[in-house]
Amino acid sequence: MRGKRKIKSIVEEKLKKELGLLDVFCIASGAMISSGLFILPAIAFSKAGPACMLSYVLAGILVLPSVLAKAELATAMPKAGGDYFFIERSMGAPVGTIGGLASWFSLSFKSAFALVGIGIFAILIYPAITETQIKLIAVGSCLFFMVVNIAGVKHTGRFQIFLVPILIVILLLYVMRGFLFIHPQNFQPFMPFGLGSVFATAGLVFVSFGGLTKISAAAEEVKDPGRNMPLGMFLAFSFVIVLYAAVIFITVGLLKSEELASSITPISLGASKFMGTTGSAVLAFAALLAFVTTANAGILAASRSSMAMARDALLPAFLRKINQKTRTPYISIIATSAFMITVILFLSLEDLVKTASTLKILLFIFVNLSIIVMRESRIQSYRPKFLSPLYPWIQLLGIIGYIFLIFMMGRTPLVITGVFVLCALFWYFIYARKRVKRQAALVHVIERITAKELVEATLPEELRDIIIERDEIIEDRFDLLIKKCEILDYDPPADNPTAEDVFRVISDILSRRLDITEDKIFRLFMKREKETSTVIAPGLAIPHIIVEGRKKFDILVVRCKKGIIFPGAGQPVHTIFVLAGSRDERNFHLRALAAIAQIAQDKEFEKNWTEAPNTEALRNILLLSERKRKF
Repeated sequence: MRGKRKIKSIVEEKLKKELGLLDVFCIASGAMISSGLFILPAIAFSKAGPACMLSYVLAGILVLPSVLAKAELATAMPKAGGDYFFIERSMGAPVGTIGGLASWFSLSFKSAFALVGIGIFAILIYPAITETQIKLIAVGSCLFFMVVNIAGVKHTGRFQIFLVPILIVILLLYVMRGFLFIHPQNFQPFMPFGLGSVFATAGLVFVSFGGLTKISAAAEEVKDPGRNMPLGMFLAFSFVIVLYAAVIFITVGLLKSEELASSITPISLGASKFMGTTGSAVLAFAALLAFVTTANAGILAASRSSMAMARDALLPAFLRKINQKTRTPYISIIATSAFMITVILFLSLEDLVKTASTLKILLFIFVNLSIIVMRESRIQSYRPKFLSPLYPWIQLLGIIGYIFLIFMMGRTPLVITGVFVLCALFWYFIYARKRVKRQAALVHVIERITAKELVEATLPEELRDIIIERDEIIEDRFDLLIKKCEILDYDPPADNPTAEDVFRVISDILSRRLDITEDKIFRLFMKREKETSTVIAPGLAIPHIIVEGRKKFDILVVRCKKGIIFPGAGQPVHTIFVLAGSRDERNFHLRALAAIAQIAQDKEFEKNWTEAPNTEALRNILLLSERKRKF
């Protein structure tokens, strides 16, 4: 087959790539600046006093291992579902079910929290508003954002780009102007409830930073994810953690302890201290913008988690349906919105916060385990564009920190975690177990210490296809031949096999593929080798012959770890690319030689080739090589 042929996605329907770096930054930062900043500081202050600002910083620092892990995983596997996809492919379907449901529910809970915030801030306009009316406002807002998300991911991104900069400007003005009016005595005593309360409160406000990694759920829709995902996430994290600390510092300095602890709109109340009613209204407007951006981004991210689980048969298939016009998972968006409405109507504000934080912490534990499993699996086709620094120590510290946070938050989060895990496993065993046959990267870790027969090539092949789609690689004829060619992991009984030995094995294989006698092919190889050595570089040989007929061309690839002795070669040959074609294929013959030369020149080729565990891993090295492709 000649000509262009775009690699098909590994799923039946692809989402549209419409999100750039600015979209990633705005979705990630907009998802963080919401209820965690405009409502939670009052609750946090009541539990930790002025030291609550340390709780926010501590929560942000604890998020960092997960940011690094998700940045690496998202560049290696930019697929819808984010956390779920990483967890399922690394640790298998049972853990993937827990992680996927935790991702879906935590994102939905956080977004529901933001929607309730919209109703709460309506109190500033109409003080007599009832709790039922607050919830109805939240439900109406949820339905509006559901429609925006169904209309297309581009509309969601534009919505964030429009709103987030306005929100950031207002908050920066609040910090700069408010600094002139703070009262130092408001910070005394700084830690009235002890150091333990700071850690416990960090677990409570942890949900404030959870939105940072929402964008990984929409990685499949990001243009150039290898660059835009990690850069956008780190820019958002760096900016927002500083903004959080500054805003809470100003708010604590502006308000007396009894005012702050009892307020449900602390930032607006703080602004009223130096800007009067106007300041309160402006910050209330900023809060509404924040809730809007969080809810909008939350529906986007949560719906991709359920859609990805449906793709993998862990949830019913109807959730994977994509609108042919807008290319959005409309059924999943509707289902996510319906779940959020249920949460809004039947859970209290504190229940929302505790549940969202607990599930998010559980999810981050799994994500950090995922990067460890993927790295240790040594799968050749796991090729992230960004590598997490300080691996694996920062991930291990993150896991320990998250477990500590759950225990410090008290009994309720532990109960929530236990019940959730049991329910997720129950769903897996009654529904998903019989439908799923994929092997996870964890099996490849086991392979390194047990029997290789346990492992199938499904995950490496899937990762290969993801990289091809990520890097927009277009197959040429050489790729098509490599996909179909014979790859021989040659392990002869002799300690010093010769070129003649391997040529006999090669001739036997090619005789069946080219319909030419084995003896004739063998004589052609021996004649070619006597004329000129086909060893073109230390350890690399490219024997190539011309055969009779028309439109015949085949490639055979050999790896021999023992090394093969070629006449006149200074050292044993470990890699052989065999080319056999008819005279009318001479032009492609030269192109194939050029492609092989480019592949072999890669500085990592020899190492990857030697360490590849099987023939499919060898094939993936060739298919994923960086070279000029010609059509």
